Amino acid sequence: MFKKILIANRGEIAVRVVRACRELGIRTVAVHSDIDRSSLHVRYADESVCIGPATAAESYLNIPAIISAAEITGADAIHPGYGFLSENTHFAEVCESCHIAFIGPSKDAIRKMGDKSEARKIMGAYGVPIIPGTESCISVDDKNLFKIAKKIGYPILVKAKAGGGGKGMRVVQEANFLKDAIVAATTEAKAAFGNGDVYLERYLNAPRHIEVQILGDTHGNVVSFPERDCSVQRRHQKLIEESPSPMVSDSLRKKMGKAARLAAKAVKYSTVGTVEFLLDEGSKDFFFIEMNTRIQVEHPVTEMVTGIDLIKEQIRAAAGEKMPFDSDDIQIRHHAMECRINAEDPARNFMPSPGKITNLILPGGPGVRVDTHMYTGYTIPTYYDGLMAKLICATRYGRGGGRDHTIRRMRRALDEFIVEGVKTTIPFHRDVMAHEAFLKGDVQTDFIEKHLAASTAS
Repeated sequence: MFKKILIANRGEIAVRVVRACRELGIRTVAVHSDIDRSSLHVRYADESVCIGPATAAESYLNIPAIISAAEITGADAIHPGYGFLSENTHFAEVCESCHIAFIGPSKDAIRKMGDKSEARKIMGAYGVPIIPGTESCISVDDKNLFKIAKKIGYPILVKAKAGGGGKGMRVVQEANFLKDAIVAATTEAKAAFGNGDVYLERYLNAPRHIEVQILGDTHGNVVSFPERDCSVQRRHQKLIEESPSPMVSDSLRKKMGKAARLAAKAVKYSTVGTVEFLLDEGSKDFFFIEMNTRIQVEHPVTEMVTGIDLIKEQIRAAAGEKMPFDSDDIQIRHHAMECRINAEDPARNFMPSPGKITNLILPGGPGVRVDTHMYTGYTIPTYYDGLMAKLICATRYGRGGGRDHTIRRMRRALDEFIVEGVKTTIPFHRDVMAHEAFLKGDVQTDFIEKHLAASTAS
């Protein structure tokens, strides 16, 4: 087992990793930008190192500074959290060359799954269902462009090869708009990722977004966990997640779990990750869209459902330990739901709301968990995303519990959650929890646009 882990991240995920390490008896090193000196992850870690100015490029994306901090403090492993360098192949290579364990997948797995078009090819070869689309990148100069698009079928999604978070994506309803969409997606992708390559795939109208948590070890074992339904989204950014999905039956759950394990074995996966699918509610057909080769923001949902600490298992896997359980041992014990509390004003089109928190009261009670790095007096900076906290609620699955009870618990917790000094998305989540369609489980990826667009417009 590792003796000291450097956490190459900030915010609530850095706090989460510190806590897991402490329970495992592992010392921790927090890195931080100069503006994050007072953040909780810095206070909780055993040691801390300032790695640069506030901008991410000069601090949390500064590979030489992070590696230097690890070497100076004697850290034998680095946990990248999510975002920043968590899916950076070069960073994983540098860690390896410096003999520092990277708590994540192999550089080869990151590379293969980070290239969306290559990931599609690999999944198709291993029998994982994929959405009809091009096998390679495409441009407006392709002489067969319109024939290819017609064969795929409209509407079509132009999608960045190296994309994520909704960037480098355009939906095309008819052929007249195809070339303009490719140009726009290419330009946006190049600006966001340094890679303007795009490909085409069929666009599914209002599907459900279902993801399957996986965990692999270095001994070739891979397990899958009960699915998470992440269909409540805004501009491809998840806002609410729950497990199990109200639209996934036991038989479908088994099929999706098997497909997720196939996806992991295709790239010899050996850490936590998430295989994401789009589910057509009518046909119950599901299609692979991508694999996230890192811990997810919404991992606490799965932890609350199963009772398994994913961060600890991720660390154990990176240390070479063999998994002590298989997929059949993983049971649905609770129904769980997570609301992402962001420093944004939903009444003004989710405009960012940085500033000083003048009063903060966190909810509590049975089945309520809050992952956060916030406290009264903390100033939310403008340099990073506005995630303030993750509110997770759970109730016993089956008789005497389940989705309805979890929603009631979430309502109660949201009412107890008090933040003053900045605007937050708490009112938005209250609206969702009271909406008739959500209560019925009738939720697709266009839920906000269909039901709540008027209340979130500026």
